[in-house]
Amino acid sequence: MGTATVDDILLDLPLGFASLILRPDRAESPIERFLIVDADDEASDGGAAFVLLIGVRGRSALPALRRLLKNPPLVLAVKGGPGELGEAEELLRAAGTGLLLVDPAADWDRLLSIAKDRIQPRSYQSEVLTLLEEDLFAIAQTTARLTSSHVVIEDAANKVLAYSTVTNDIDELRKASILARRGPRKYELLLKDLGAYRELHRTRLPVRVPARPQDGLRERVATTLFAGERIMGYIWLQETGGGFGDDVDYVLTGSAARASAELIRYRNEQSVHMREDRIARILSGPAEAAASAHSEKIPADLPSALILLGMSAAEAQADDAALKHGELASLASIHAAAYKPSAIVGQFNGDTAVIVPALQSANAEAGLRSLADAIVRDAGKHLGIRPFAAVGPVAPDLLSIHSVTAKTEALLGCMRRSGTASVATVDDFEVDILFHEAVENFTASDFRHHSLWALLRDDSELADTLRVFFEASLDVAECAQRMKLHKNTVYYRISKVGRVTGLNFSNPHHSLVALLHIQEWAGTHKEHLGKK
Repeated sequence: MGTATVDDILLDLPLGFASLILRPDRAESPIERFLIVDADDEASDGGAAFVLLIGVRGRSALPALRRLLKNPPLVLAVKGGPGELGEAEELLRAAGTGLLLVDPAADWDRLLSIAKDRIQPRSYQSEVLTLLEEDLFAIAQTTARLTSSHVVIEDAANKVLAYSTVTNDIDELRKASILARRGPRKYELLLKDLGAYRELHRTRLPVRVPARPQDGLRERVATTLFAGERIMGYIWLQETGGGFGDDVDYVLTGSAARASAELIRYRNEQSVHMREDRIARILSGPAEAAASAHSEKIPADLPSALILLGMSAAEAQADDAALKHGELASLASIHAAAYKPSAIVGQFNGDTAVIVPALQSANAEAGLRSLADAIVRDAGKHLGIRPFAAVGPVAPDLLSIHSVTAKTEALLGCMRRSGTASVATVDDFEVDILFHEAVENFTASDFRHHSLWALLRDDSELADTLRVFFEASLDVAECAQRMKLHKNTVYYRISKVGRVTGLNFSNPHHSLVALLHIQEWAGTHKEHLGKK
């Protein structure tokens, strides 16, 4: 807990944002906490609190202010102009409470953030809470994109934990909920009268709440966040003009599974490092995978799969690449949770990894392809990127999933270089993977064919002709057509290469040696040209 005083908070406020028109009697006393109080709330435990009175301003704040003075706070912040709170000032002076007059155009969120940072400095617990909030806000934002709606995630007491970007398309209930970080009482009662909460508690399926224009409410879809039979909270979707799509229930199911997992993890006080490296732990070997499976309550003896998602080289170099990288992981986590609630999503060697455990059989390729297709499709639609999804071989169990990591990484690398498929399995690129591995192993060796390497290095005309000759499957006519040369010119150049190097390209061994050298030269030559 911090030792901030009223003066500390004033020091952080922007010029003109607010003014302390009445100092509290205990101005040097530390502020222990901050409270957000809606005008409709009953008296709250003010004590040594910094209270933000929202929803009213000026003289209309008097009724709420009188209720607050049953247990006077240390300082009260309320919006209004000079001269509007004379009566309130007298009441607060008698109670020893300070009055912070906030400019009507000021943003409550700014004051809230400043007060929170001063009163609740970062601790280990708050660092974990910050990670939770970041995860939940990412889930809310991604869900909003996928459903074209506004999203709010609440805890079981209807406190707002996270929400998507605020727009002009939200109704008064949503605005009030975000500002106060909980649903106003009159709206909570209305939703209860409509049977919304009764239905939410009865089922694990999304629940529809029709629009009520007379009460200023737009149509909503909601679902409950469960941990076993225990209710952890709710996700609320409010339509923003276009209505809900056909896949809203599917997306909301995935979002609920992801949000529930984050809330459960926070409740269990998982360490920060466990949260960050659980993918790396599982892929590091059987011992770590077994420990993670036990911790996450995941069956370790059933088939499991790894999907790696990576952006193209061009997208990875874009200015917003880091943002898109995180958004892709968030989107993948929702799809993966809808496919399998126990799925784990995280970062691995700069890409997004999806581990899908507890598959019902080893013949799950079709379902995994479908999952990867859905992620790639929605990434293109909602994030403006076209990632590659490498679906690795299905491992017999979670403890052996580390054995498919190298193959899945090799597949993703081939997909990036080829650029011809957005979703693929190892079978689709088996030859390419093996050939690339052969080239990589050759490149790692110090031994080279002396005369061929010298020719490739020193005679770019012959080198380029030889490259196209092999790309044309040793067909002279095809090579000539691609290079726009006469066939005799190609014959002459290839014969010259044979004379200079002593290689006979009709010999498979000689052709393989030449091809490996050409591949290394082509990669080096391309890098050299890229630097010019």
